[in-house]
Amino acid sequence: MPFYCPVPSVVHPAAEALNDVTVRWMLQQSLDADEHQRGRLALCDFGGLTASTMAYGQLEPLTLMAKFHAVLFSLDDGVCDESYVTADVLAQETSRIMRAIEAPSARRPDDSPHTAALRLLRIELERYASRQQIRRWTDAMRVYTSGLVWEAAWRRSPELPSLNDYVTLWMRAIGMAPSTAMIEIVAGYSVPDNDLEDPRVRALTEITWTLVSWDNDLYSRNKELLRADDNLNLIDVLCQELGCDPHHALQEAVEMRDRVMVLFLRLRDQVLRDAGGALRRYVQGLGQFIRGHLDWASACPRYKVPSAPTDMPDEGWWKQRPADDSFEPLPLPTIAWWWDQLSVSDRATIG
Repeated sequence: MPFYCPVPSVVHPAAEALNDVTVRWMLQQSLDADEHQRGRLALCDFGGLTASTMAYGQLEPLTLMAKFHAVLFSLDDGVCDESYVTADVLAQETSRIMRAIEAPSARRPDDSPHTAALRLLRIELERYASRQQIRRWTDAMRVYTSGLVWEAAWRRSPELPSLNDYVTLWMRAIGMAPSTAMIEIVAGYSVPDNDLEDPRVRALTEITWTLVSWDNDLYSRNKELLRADDNLNLIDVLCQELGCDPHHALQEAVEMRDRVMVLFLRLRDQVLRDAGGALRRYVQGLGQFIRGHLDWASACPRYKVPSAPTDMPDEGWWKQRPADDSFEPLPLPTIAWWWDQLSVSDRATIG
C-alpha cells in the first residue's frame, strides 16, 4: 500500500552519528529494565527519525531532539502500550513528569528513569530555546501527557472509542505536539505567537499531528497484530464505526488520510503566499516532518515483522495521486474546522 506525500525527501548528513550518540545516552539512562525492550529500542534508529524529520539545524539541538524521541518511544512502549500499568498509575507518572518539566531544578530522589531523563532534557533545552519557546514546548508536553493517560485508559478497556474520539486521542498521545514545538528550536529561529495562533497555522499543525498518527497506524499494525491484546488502531476503530472488515477499513483509512494530505498541501500553499520568513520555515518544517516520518518508517526494523500481510506498506511506498482528492470536510466534528480555513479564492479553484 503506497503513500501519497508529494513533499521532497531530505536527510541530515549526521543521521548515523546522531543515532550512535542517542543509543548510548538512552542505555546510560536505564529507561527500560527489560533486556528485550532495550534491544528493540536500540533498533528504532532515533538518529534516522530525527535526521529525516528535521533535516536542518546544528548537531547539538538535533541530538537533543533525538534523545527526546528515545524517551518518548520508551515511555510509550514500556509504560503506556506494552505493560499492565493502570491509567491512574500512569496519570501519577505523567504528573511527576510535568512537574519536572515545569520546575527542573527541583530534583526528587524518587524520580523514575523517564522523569529523570526528561528533566535533564528540559535543562539542556535552555541552551537553545527562548523562554517563549520553552513555554510553548511545556504546553505541548501537557497535550502529550494528557493524551497518554487517555490512550492508556482505552487500551485497558474491553471497548473501542468512537472514530471521532480516537482521532482526537491519537493526535495528542503520539507525541507530535512537543515534536512540532521543537521545529523552530532545532532550526534556530522563533515564530511569533500571533503567527502560531493563526487558525490556519493551528490547523496545519494539527493536520501534521494527525497525518503522522494515521501513518503510524497504517505501517505499525503488523507489529500490533502480533499482540492479540492490542486493537487500538485506526483500522480496528473504523471496522467498529462502519461495521466492515479490515480490508474495507484499510481502504477507508487510506482515503481519509489522502484527503487530509490534500488539504494540508492546499492550506500550506495558502499560508505561504503571505508568510514571513520564520513562519514560512515552520510551515515547510511541518511538511518535512510528515515526509521524513514516512521515509524513516519505510526502513525502520521496528515495523518489520515476519509474514507481514501483503496489503500493508512493506514495499512500493510512494504514489503520484491521492486515493481521495475531495475538499469536502471529513464527517468528524473534531477536525471538520480545518477545512473552514481555506480561503474563498482557494475554494473557488477546488475541483
